[in-house]
Amino acid sequence: MHTLQAIITGSIQGLSEFLPISSSAHIVFSNELYNLFTNSDISNINLEEEIFFSIIIHLATLLAVVLYFFKDLKEIIFGFIKSLKTKTYSDNNFKLVIYIALSTIITGIIGLLIKNPAEKLVENPQIICFFLFFTGLILIFSEKFYNGNKELSLKTVILIAIAQGLAVLPGFSRSGLTIATALFLGMNRVKAARFSFLMSIPVIFLASLVYPIIELDISQIANFNHKAITLGFFASFIVGYLCIKYFMKLLGQLSLKMFGGYCLGASCLMYLLFQFFYHQQ
Repeated sequence: MHTLQAIITGSIQGLSEFLPISSSAHIVFSNELYNLFTNSDISNINLEEEIFFSIIIHLATLLAVVLYFFKDLKEIIFGFIKSLKTKTYSDNNFKLVIYIALSTIITGIIGLLIKNPAEKLVENPQIICFFLFFTGLILIFSEKFYNGNKELSLKTVILIAIAQGLAVLPGFSRSGLTIATALFLGMNRVKAARFSFLMSIPVIFLASLVYPIIELDISQIANFNHKAITLGFFASFIVGYLCIKYFMKLLGQLSLKMFGGYCLGASCLMYLLFQFFYHQQ
């Protein structure tokens, strides 16, 4: 793996993991574009190193969201423990932990069910364009239902978790689908984004560490390009943290229509580009 390639991929991961524009789609697009213009894969690494690098840059975005919401997480965890001791199960922190745990289970079940077709879709960037286009439509139409009055409920959490599970399909934005679903259900933008990012913590951890590490041959790690992987980690972490920070600050003022428009434009442009190049081959 080349250093520049690692930094590019890490930056793309950090930039698109939390913005509602689909990190999986953008990584696939960048790989395909590099391949089309240079006749080589941007990763240019063996399968073991590719899996390991994917784990590392996802852990970087996990660290970013944990760091940004550290005070919230501390309050939630201590509030949950206090609720268990005092048996005050109506406490908001207790409910939030239960909601996050429930969403993780639902997301995990859906993710396992559609994992195989999702992995096959990575090989077809044109289909991913359709999923990204659909993400754009969802973001735009979600604003029409926005009123910002409702709070989290069991029904709301289940529907948001289903949306998060479907985001395993490349081209569907995890943050985009979950925030948009919350808006469809009448939640406030900022509260929707906060819950979306908090519920992503166990999902990113499980998806980037527990499952892939089963497939990883640990004995091969010594042969990897550690400098490139380290720089990719920091690129993903720094860009990811800045994205969360400024996205959360601006979300109360910004409309998701802007991101929806971007998804529509990017998906159409990439589809036409891939159509042209594939027909030339």
